[in-house]
Amino acid sequence: MSKLIVSLSPHAHGSDSVERNMRGVIIALMPALLVSFLYFGIGSVIVCLSSVAACVFFEWAINKYILKNPRNTITDCSAALTGLLLGMNLPSNLPVWIIIIGALFAIGVAKMTFGGLGNNIFNPALVGRCALLVAFPAQMTTWPEPGHLLSYTDATTGATPLAVMKEAIKTGDISVLEQLPDAFNLLLGDYSLGGGAGTIGEICGLALLMGFVYMLWKKIITWHIPVSIVATVFVFSAIMHLVSPIYADPTTVILSGGLLLGAIFMATDYVTSPMTPKGQLIYGVCIGLLTIIIRNWGAYPEGMSFAILIMNAFTPLINNYVKPKRFGEVQVPKN
Repeated sequence: MSKLIVSLSPHAHGSDSVERNMRGVIIALMPALLVSFLYFGIGSVIVCLSSVAACVFFEWAINKYILKNPRNTITDCSAALTGLLLGMNLPSNLPVWIIIIGALFAIGVAKMTFGGLGNNIFNPALVGRCALLVAFPAQMTTWPEPGHLLSYTDATTGATPLAVMKEAIKTGDISVLEQLPDAFNLLLGDYSLGGGAGTIGEICGLALLMGFVYMLWKKIITWHIPVSIVATVFVFSAIMHLVSPIYADPTTVILSGGLLLGAIFMATDYVTSPMTPKGQLIYGVCIGLLTIIIRNWGAYPEGMSFAILIMNAFTPLINNYVKPKRFGEVQVPKN
C-alpha cells in the first residue's frame, strides 16, 4: 500500500533533484576529461578511475559499517562526482596508493564526518587535494608533459606556466616569461613548446568553458561565482602587469593553472557556497583576490584551492550578512 502524504500548500513541482544536478556536472566535465585522455593518455585514465572508485567505495563502506545508514547514498552520484573532481585536480603520474589516501580524506574526513552530502563545510575534493599537497608535496608538484600517452609514473616532467610565473616574480627576470605558451595555446591546451601542463583537469581552457556553458544552459549553476572570480583575477592581474612587467598578462593568468576548473566546478558547489546572488558575488570576488595574493606572494604557485577552502569557511557569515529582509515582522521594543 502506498503512503499518502498530506501537506499544506503551496506545492512546487519540478524535475530538479540532487541526482540530476550531480549527473549534469559530470556531463559538463566530459569535454575536459576527454581532452585530458588525449593529452595524458593512460596516466589520466588510471588516476581518474582510481579516484572515482575509491571515493564511491569509501562512501559505501562508511555508510554501511560505521554510520549504519540503511540508505545507499552512492546512487545520488555525489561520491562519483567528488572522485572525478579530485582526480582532475591531481597530476597524471600520481601513484594509486596516494590517490586512495586523498579519496579517504575527501569522503571520510571532509564529507561523511559532517553527516554526508548537504552538511559538509568544505568542498570534499579540494580537502582531499590539499591534504595530499601537504602530505606528499614532491609527488603533488611533479607535472608530466603532455603527449606521453603510454607513460604513467615514469612520464617526462617539466615546469608549469604557474611555476614559470613564480620564478619570474622571485628573480625579477622578465625573460623567464618568454617560456610561457601564448593565451591561444593555453586555451586549446597546446603545450608543444614543452613544460608540464599541471593537473589533469586544467589542460584545456576551452573544454572547461564548454562545460560552463552547458551548466548555465541546464540551469545547474548561475554565472555569479565563476564570472566574479574571473573578473576579479583579470582586474587585479592587469593592474599588477601594468605596474611591473614581471607579472604575466591577465589573460595568461586566467588560462593558467586551475583557475577555470576551480571557478566553474569547485567554487560553485551548492553546499559550500552562498545562497543568494549578492552573497555569491562577494564570495567570488574574495576567491579571486585570495588567488592572486597566494599565487604571487604565497609559498605555492597555485592558490585557487586554498582560496576556495578559505571562503568556504566564510560562507555562513556571508549568508547571514546578505539574508533577505523579512517584511511584516513585529519588532518588540526593548525595555
